[in-house]
Amino acid sequence: MIKKIGQRTLALESAPALIQWASVAGKREMEGPLSQEFDFVTGDTSFGEKTWEKAESAIQKKAVALALEKAGLQNSDIDYVFAGDLLNQCIASSFGLREFGIPLIGLYGACSTMAESLSLASIFAASGCADRCAAVASSHFCTAERQFRLPLEYGGQRTPTAQWTATAGGCVVVAAPGQGSGPRVRHVTIGKIVDLGVTDANNMGAAMAPAAADTIKTYLEDTGTAPTDYQLILTGDLGQVGSSILYDLLALDQIDIAPVHNDCGLLIYDRQSQDVKAGGSGCGCSASVLCSLILGKFARGELDNILFIATGALLSTTSSAQGESVPGIAHLVHISADRDQPAGKPAARKGGK
Repeated sequence: MIKKIGQRTLALESAPALIQWASVAGKREMEGPLSQEFDFVTGDTSFGEKTWEKAESAIQKKAVALALEKAGLQNSDIDYVFAGDLLNQCIASSFGLREFGIPLIGLYGACSTMAESLSLASIFAASGCADRCAAVASSHFCTAERQFRLPLEYGGQRTPTAQWTATAGGCVVVAAPGQGSGPRVRHVTIGKIVDLGVTDANNMGAAMAPAAADTIKTYLEDTGTAPTDYQLILTGDLGQVGSSILYDLLALDQIDIAPVHNDCGLLIYDRQSQDVKAGGSGCGCSASVLCSLILGKFARGELDNILFIATGALLSTTSSAQGESVPGIAHLVHISADRDQPAGKPAARKGGK
């Protein structure tokens, strides 16, 4: 049911289905271009909680509850939940999901976590290890700033290369074949750590772009496909700087993804009016964009064949203080429409992003 092809791509021949999804977003995200796509938005960035960390847990709790409600499922219908966030010991996930009583596999892939959780949930469902899994990720601007950068009260200036951590989250319910219908996960490519020596913690796009280039190149070689075989190649979250670097790196191997590429960090905000510098970032950025705009377009028949590549910067405050570089990683998930299609044979393009 799962076959390894090429260097590190898995073909899920019994392709699991994304049967339902939900997205949650905060104030700045609500003011952006995707406001009408999110399932739940609020102008209260504390989500009614006493701390920012509890607010992020509330994001995950809401995303999972909404996804299950939309799917008509109970907690007991989910075999495993794969979840992660940016906080130490993944406390947004552990505290946010503890009431569900679902076996938890906690993950840390930084901003790549949504692709990591979706990959593992899909592998479990395709292998027969589970009937249904949930893949979840979240982030919160204030929790990330408090942990990784400066006290919010300091009012430090942000560099042009900096990105804005999204206060958002998303959840996808993944079902084994025969357990539901929806867009199918056809392939998964697990990323490897790529480190070109970037040390600027305010330039995550530059740190993560080499990993994205490596994973995309590997997937295309493993499957024998080309960028033009897909309607959309969606990264998250490289922002403006990282996306430009990604094009340059892939050009060294004569790969041009620009005509079909977009980035979650560029979709979630209006960079001209919202002062987010190079764009959005955080686990919740790619999670919320995937679980709103992108899968919504699948449901409306506007998309039927995409690559989703979430990227992560594997740093900590300790590693930065010790002068370490910022390693990057990127995981890829190939999603296509729910129809009979052998793994490894991309659907015909309909055109457009």
